[in-house]
Amino acid sequence: MDKVKTIIVNRSAYADNDKEADLLRQYLHDKNVFLVNVMSSPGAGKTTTLISLINELKKTFRIGVMEADIDSDVDAINVAKETGVKSIQIHTSGMCHLDAGMTKSGLDGIDISDLDLVFLENVGNLVCPAEFDTGACLDVMILSVPEGDDKPLKYPLIFEKCDLVMINKIDTLSYFNFDIKKCCDTIKFRNQNATIIPISALKGTGITEVAKYFVDKIQNWRKK
Repeated sequence: MDKVKTIIVNRSAYADNDKEADLLRQYLHDKNVFLVNVMSSPGAGKTTTLISLINELKKTFRIGVMEADIDSDVDAINVAKETGVKSIQIHTSGMCHLDAGMTKSGLDGIDISDLDLVFLENVGNLVCPAEFDTGACLDVMILSVPEGDDKPLKYPLIFEKCDLVMINKIDTLSYFNFDIKKCCDTIKFRNQNATIIPISALKGTGITEVAKYFVDKIQNWRKK
């Protein structure tokens, strides 16, 4: 009886998406469009933060926003109303994240020919969105004070992947048992290269600093 042949395939399940993401990044660079992937849990303040940030940055950049949700278009409508920038809704049909192909479809839908900067507000989730490369030039996340300072311990991947972490709702620190120093130390333990900026999107605290961060990042990216 012949022996059974065993074939070992050491190939990442994400390999096809990673390849598509790299192609998308090159496409965006050729078009001179900077794409930012924004992640957080539901209710952390992604949309409110984007509205405050866009109103600061739209003096410098032509901006578009892609709002990803399982259903509804409330965020896209809200962003367009509060900022005046181009905004579209992406429905994921039950998917808990966006991948590079879905992101490219969204970019085709919003038409980036007249844009410099596009924000992708990913589906609210601390797990799935971090696992899929969207093709973004920059990955950022928002952690809110009410969620607790232990989230970098419980959900390490999203903190390991992000270039920028905004700690939002710092105006509520007196109401929650949130140790901001401990949280920052844990984030740095997960990702020593992460930039951490405490903000209050509602009050506008820290938004100017975040806007400057993006201006510097985009200017350096354009030089490459």
